[in-house]
Amino acid sequence: MKLKRIGSSIYLFILLLISLLFFNLFFKESNPFTERKINHSNSLPTVLHPIVKERTNQLVQQAADKGIVIVITDGFRSADDQNRLYEKGRSAEGSIVTYAKGGESYHNFGLAIDFALKTPSGKVIWDMEYDGNKNGKADWTEVVSLAKTLGFEWGGDWAKFKDYPHLQMDFGLTIADLQNGERPAKSSLTADTQ
Repeated sequence: MKLKRIGSSIYLFILLLISLLFFNLFFKESNPFTERKINHSNSLPTVLHPIVKERTNQLVQQAADKGIVIVITDGFRSADDQNRLYEKGRSAEGSIVTYAKGGESYHNFGLAIDFALKTPSGKVIWDMEYDGNKNGKADWTEVVSLAKTLGFEWGGDWAKFKDYPHLQMDFGLTIADLQNGERPAKSSLTADTQ
């Protein structure tokens, strides 16, 4: 009688284990922005990360579908380019546009883009109130909303330095992680589009 109960317990345990494995394989949602799929590399990227590039293309298309033309004004940026930008408002003419030196920006790792709006006359603008598609909503707000749906973080949400044209995907990695050679996986998933 005791052997029968032990056998039943083992059987139930194995059944529970198989059920958990089945659930994880078939029903667990995969999210490339929260799962840390890491590659290690000593070399620095020279282009946008494939997922960032794919999502950028989707953003441009989804905005166009709403009658909004956006221009990607910056994507991957080298450390030298970043240093030149950092000097604006410091040792070079202009206003301060960044607090990140070369190697301290997600742009330097191919994980960020900057955007602007394009008017029907072809003028590139950074007007956050502009409503070119005449639907009563600022085009900028509509683009940011689309970008967030695609997995981008918006620089306008930052507490300290607001960077309104900036969109990035950090894949759970800090700048320190990236500087230490950690890289997000290069596999790409197609975003759900609405």
